[in-house]
This record gives sequence, C-alpha cells and structure tokens, in this order.
Amino acid sequence: MRTPPHLLTLVALSGVSALSMNVFLPSLPGMAREFGVDYAVMQLSVSAYIGASAVLQLLGGPLSDRFGRRPVVLAGLAGFLLATVGTLLATTAGVFLVFRLLQAVITVCMLVPRAVVRDLYDGDRAASMLGYVTMGMAVVPMMAPVAGGVLDELFGWQANFAVMGLLGVLVLVLAFRDMGETVRGGGLPLRRQMVNYPILARSHRFWGYCLAATLSSGAFFAYLGGAPFVGERVFGLTPAQVGYWFAAPSIGYILGNFLSARFSAQLGMNRMILFGAIICFLALSLALLADLSGLVRPIVFFGAIATMGLGNGMVLPNANAGMMSVRPELAGTASGLGGALAVAGGAALSALAGALLQPGSGATPLLAIMCASAAGSLLAIAWVYRRESQLITAH
Repeated sequence: MRTPPHLLTLVALSGVSALSMNVFLPSLPGMAREFGVDYAVMQLSVSAYIGASAVLQLLGGPLSDRFGRRPVVLAGLAGFLLATVGTLLATTAGVFLVFRLLQAVITVCMLVPRAVVRDLYDGDRAASMLGYVTMGMAVVPMMAPVAGGVLDELFGWQANFAVMGLLGVLVLVLAFRDMGETVRGGGLPLRRQMVNYPILARSHRFWGYCLAATLSSGAFFAYLGGAPFVGERVFGLTPAQVGYWFAAPSIGYILGNFLSARFSAQLGMNRMILFGAIICFLALSLALLADLSGLVRPIVFFGAIATMGLGNGMVLPNANAGMMSVRPELAGTASGLGGALAVAGGAALSALAGALLQPGSGATPLLAIMCASAAGSLLAIAWVYRRESQLITAH
C-alpha cells in the first residue's frame, strides 16, 4: 500500500497513544487499595511507563526508517492490544506493572505520524501539517482524566483499560485499511543509518531544534509535577477544582497548534518557534514576578500556564519539523530521538519540581524552574538563528 494515510488516521494514532498515558490516573488510589500495595508502587505505572516510552522512541524511529511506517504502527498496535488484555487479567500489582510496561509499545504511534508528515511534506509545510495533527491529539490529554474518573466510578478501574483496548482495536482497523507506506525505496538499511548518524549528531540545527522542543515541553512537564501541590497547598483548591484548572495548558496548546497550522507555511518554522518561545518566557516571567510581589491568585498562575500552552503549541510542531528536516531520510530516527529527549528531560524537570516544592515554599520554585526552562528554549532557537546567519554570511 502506497496511498498516504488521511490526516484523521494520523490524529487517531497520536490520540490513542496519548490516551494510554493518562486516562486511568484517577483510578490509581483505588488500584493501590485493590492490589494491596502502597500508592508509590502503583505510581510506577506512570513513571516507569514514561521511561519505557523514551527507550522505545529511540528504537522505534530507526525501525520505521528501515522497515517502513506501516509495519511498525501495526506491530505497535497489536502489541498494545495484547498487553492491554494482560492488564485486565492481572491479579497482582507485579503482573499488572509488567503488562503496563509492555503497553508502552504504543509509543511508536506517537512518533510515526510525525515522520509520515515529514515524508509527505517539506520544511514549513510539514510544520503546518504537524500543527493540525497535534491540535487534534491535544484534546485527548485534556479530556481523558475526566472520562477516566467517570468510568472508574461507574464500572471500576478495569473499565479504563477496556476502553483502551476497544479504541486500540478501532485504530488498528483504521490503520490497516488506510495506513499506506510513505517511506520511499523500501526504507534505509540500518547500516546506512549508522553511517548517517554522525551527520545528524554533528548538526547544530538538529540540536538547536531538539533543545528548543525539549526545554519548551520541559516547562509543561515541570507544571505537571508541581501543579497539584500548588493547587492544594497554595490556593486551597479541591481535587475537582484542580482538575478543571488543569485544562488551562491544553486550551492554550490547541490554539497554538491552530496558529502553527495556519501560519507556519507563510512565516516559516524558525519565526514560529521564536514567537512561541518568547510567549512562553514572557508569560512565565510575569507570573514569577507576580508571585514574588505577593499577587498569589489562581487566575494569575493558571492564566500564565494557558499562555505557556499557547507558546508550546507554536514551538513544538515547528521544532519537530525542523529536527526532521536536517536529514529527511532519517525522519523517523530524528523524531524518535527528539521525542525521547523531550520525555526524559520532562521527567527530570517534573521530579525536580516535586522535590523543591515543600510546605511553605509557595509556587515560587515551580515558576522559577518553568521560567528557566522557557529561557533555555528561547536561547536554543536564537542559537539556530545565529548559526544560519553565519552560514548565509559564509556563502
């Protein structure tokens, strides 16, 4: 099959991967009680899953460059379905966690759509199309925990995994029918990929785009690690109220994705990254200044987070397109490496935020971490601009 997949198929693939990450989060306390283990043990189903996802992105990218996008996606979905059955049949926490880690194979459905877009489009046009793909999938993390909580209350925690399995089947059928191969020439042999890796690794543009994406998304991951603490201890919000405010970055991110889809082709991906990084940095800097001056209000904090989401929605599709434009024949590898670094960096910043937030600290440590991460993203794209201007001058 050589017919390119429809945009809806790429959105569905990314969406089911995002869904598996967080739909069952409201069930964790009940699962810990049912399996008779501490909450920290069940929390491994999130942290260990993220770690496995980072590793699998490193492996999945090169495999999709070699064997094609279609077989990697179909194999990932089939493995995910088998692992999901295992989670439903698990009778102990240990068995559940093993199958939960195996579910991480669905991560390939996050990186492959980005590589497919790069197979089909060049440069700024790829960034525009990635904006549409990520805009569609951004709704899932916003709605999934809400739906997961309702399912848990009505039918128990197993209902979340049953829904994962059902949606996995539907997406597998959709991908089987529509996911045409987009890698040309039968894929790039792994030996030739190894020869090209140093070229990718030595590229200042690749690392500039990669750092811009990693540090921009790192601010969001730090928020995930610290926002529940800030919502409860600083603002005195109930868990339900925190859940409502949690939609703030997703709303901003959807708008940023729309702007990327609409304007990247006209303005260029470098400008879109720069504008997005500036928006992130200014929003978080103003929130930090407000916090230091004693203006501690949920609307100020979460309003800045929504604006940060807007900036991230402009940075990430364009930075991902930039990474994959350095060596188009290694689009899958670049997508996987960039995704793995973003996840690993985000996990580290999330852990740092959790460690620094202590009773009495307020929101200041979290905002400082996020502000520093946004500043790093801005410096990274400025570095890309500087290198490209030097190349233009040299020629």
